[in-house]
Amino acid sequence: MQVDIRPFKEGDQDKVRQLILDGLIEHFDKFDPSLNFDLDNITLSYLEKGNYVAVAERGGNIVGAGALVTETGQRARIVRVSISRIVRREGIGTKLVKHLIGEARARNFSEIVVETNHDWDAAIALYEKCRFVRYASDEESIHMVLTL
Repeated sequence: MQVDIRPFKEGDQDKVRQLILDGLIEHFDKFDPSLNFDLDNITLSYLEKGNYVAVAERGGNIVGAGALVTETGQRARIVRVSISRIVRREGIGTKLVKHLIGEARARNFSEIVVETNHDWDAAIALYEKCRFVRYASDEESIHMVLTL
């Protein structure tokens, strides 16, 4: 079944919030949604600040989401990428990240960064597949960059 990647719209709020929280709960087991207040109003937290949020839709259902935020004038950051468990390993994450890369190019960014946990192997593999390279790490995270 075909997957369409499109910009976030107001009516997506509850589904996108739940999709992202479900992914975090799945990975971290114990999880405090109050620490993710940005998801309570995606329009206010992202769109009204000039950032971009995309959703992946298949058969009328939202199965993925991710955001591109401005970090500096030339650097963007991909955040909040989440793919529904029922459609993982079908290339939807790759299609979504490539869409966000295309949006970054359209906005004339020269690089994109992303951060993920050391133990989130699927996320690391996704970004490496999309040609991100590791440039730093700390106790919890791996930092990756893609030069456009």
